[in-house]
Amino acid sequence: MRRISRPRGKPRLSKRERVSRITTARAASADELAALTVAAREASAFAYCPYSNFRVGAAVLTSDGGIVCACNVENASYGLSICAERNAIFQAVARGHLKIRALVLYTPTAKPVTPCGACRQVLAEFGGDAAVVCVCDGGESIMTSLKELLAMPFGAA
Repeated sequence: MRRISRPRGKPRLSKRERVSRITTARAASADELAALTVAAREASAFAYCPYSNFRVGAAVLTSDGGIVCACNVENASYGLSICAERNAIFQAVARGHLKIRALVLYTPTAKPVTPCGACRQVLAEFGGDAAVVCVCDGGESIMTSLKELLAMPFGAA
């Protein structure tokens, strides 16, 4: 996992950061990641979040290059709420896309936020090799892979 801030020259990347960058590049091109970032930001505007006031947007890249985006939807019974990431993945699956190549998560924060454990596990079901990029309003981002975020996912026996 690597944090990326606004460039100030060429930073030296660790081996882990180079591997993360290569993994992400294989999963999605720079143009695809840029399109996913725009879609995730736009989706956050539709969030239903009267309890937390925390608007989150997510966009997933399907195996055929399609983009599906969604927002978080809260409920007074908190356990019935759904994160933007799971909402986007479930919408992709409902449209017949069972393989996710990449996920971009947008939060209106100063620092990027990574997906929760439940979202990581759902992504493992449909995108075990997926690139995960977390962006925010503060200019930093995290570019990583699901394998780095969720080392030992549950799976079918």
